[in-house]
Amino acid sequence: MDTTSGTLDEALERLHTTGPEFHGFLSNHGPMAVEALVRHGQAGTVHRWLDAYAAKLEDVPSPQSPLDDTNWQEALGDTRRVTDWTSYLTRQVAERPWREVLAEWWPRLLPGIAGAATHPVIRVGHAVRVLLEEGEEAPRIAELAHAIGYWAARHTTLPVTVRPTGTASPADVLAALPRVAEPFVLPLDGLAQLPGTDGWLTAAEAINAPQDPDAARDQLAAVVRAATHRYADYGHGSPVLLIHAATAPNAILRTLPALPRTLWAPSLGAAWAATAALTSVYSAAEPLPPLGAGTLTPEEVFARATAHGDEHVIKLTDTALDVASWAPAGDDRALTAGLRALELIESPA
Repeated sequence: MDTTSGTLDEALERLHTTGPEFHGFLSNHGPMAVEALVRHGQAGTVHRWLDAYAAKLEDVPSPQSPLDDTNWQEALGDTRRVTDWTSYLTRQVAERPWREVLAEWWPRLLPGIAGAATHPVIRVGHAVRVLLEEGEEAPRIAELAHAIGYWAARHTTLPVTVRPTGTASPADVLAALPRVAEPFVLPLDGLAQLPGTDGWLTAAEAINAPQDPDAARDQLAAVVRAATHRYADYGHGSPVLLIHAATAPNAILRTLPALPRTLWAPSLGAAWAATAALTSVYSAAEPLPPLGAGTLTPEEVFARATAHGDEHVIKLTDTALDVASWAPAGDDRALTAGLRALELIESPA
């Protein structure tokens, strides 16, 4: 990642003057997209991209009343308090090491992973990745506070508890999950159908969810890979929303190295529940004809995503490149997922 020019930090500072949502409930993807752009060698495009994207963003919401260690629980999941949450978490990361703050809030917020269609945890994952790999400059620590605060304000639990006890692989379980009766609706409306979907819980719990931290990490990577591959075939059901079935668990995977190992297995469980839920709500019923990456390199696929410009395409391709990097010979199907998003999602240009 080229951060010598301060491009990422400048972009984050710009974005911290805007709210975490716009047009009522749409998530501000700016911090996630610019981090991915800089990481993959596209720093020169960041401010031009952000100039266009920022036109639809809104101001930071007005604060309501201050939060502290004695009253935060009353505001958990209260979207109106998002600025109160950001201020509270900003104080916390100013007073203590960011890893300590993250480790404290992670188990509190993990049950609410479904909030805002998993965007808050994805934002956390991007913030942690740059802190771990590129340095702890102030705008990056501030971004983590914004991300955690957004998650707290949008904290939403799934309407069903998934306790995996099986032996199946993530790919096999994703293929076996029943779809909800009315798919492709708003996230909360789709998730509300899970308890009444015959066979859903039994299918979701068939996955192997090891408790050993290293095995849990490996299985979480398998969840990300399976969800990314599935998007290449079934993403046309809901091209934007199904992306999060892959990017949410990958955000959690990116965060694991900053967390105590005792939290790795619970993180796998929460990530899997979210991926399974989103898959049943937003996967198409039938696959599209195969699409191949051909001779394109990962760098070329990401360059196409950058030129396309849509924030969801950028984020999915970022995850697809992660998956491709895990295989010694690459992963054509993962790269195909990025190309599929290019095909399915309209460019904002």
